[in-house]
Amino acid sequence: MTHDKKTPAAEEDAGIDFGLLPSLIGYQLRLAQIAIFRDFARTLGEHEVSPGLFGVLVVIESNPGLKQTELAKATHLDRSTMVSVIDKLEARGLVSRKQAAGDRRSNALQLTPEGTALLKKLKKLVAEHEKRLSRHLSESDQAILTRLLQKIFPEHR
Repeated sequence: MTHDKKTPAAEEDAGIDFGLLPSLIGYQLRLAQIAIFRDFARTLGEHEVSPGLFGVLVVIESNPGLKQTELAKATHLDRSTMVSVIDKLEARGLVSRKQAAGDRRSNALQLTPEGTALLKKLKKLVAEHEKRLSRHLSESDQAILTRLLQKIFPEHR
């Protein structure tokens, strides 16, 4: 099996040999991640919401009253990072913290009405973003790709 040593994006890097990189899953995932994040930023840029913040908002919306520690675990963030994320979202008026029922040491999270309204807009924009990303994939290809990616680190599901 021969490997094309130039990636499509590398054509502008005339003369650069990428060696075995194009055959590595991690390298291809990184190129895909860069493209995805760039498109995400262009799509949602005016709202100043990263893919990570979008994910946090979606999980909070889907689980009102979720504790910060549970959210940190669900989003694979450490507790101190989660505190900073929630501080940012709270300062923007998108999320509120209330004392968790029966646990004075924990905060239960929920979207504010402003957070709910913004997330509704963001979901539409993210749907457009996803449509652009998958424009060259059939529904079957999308399902296969998702299933294969989930096999890489099944313990994170």
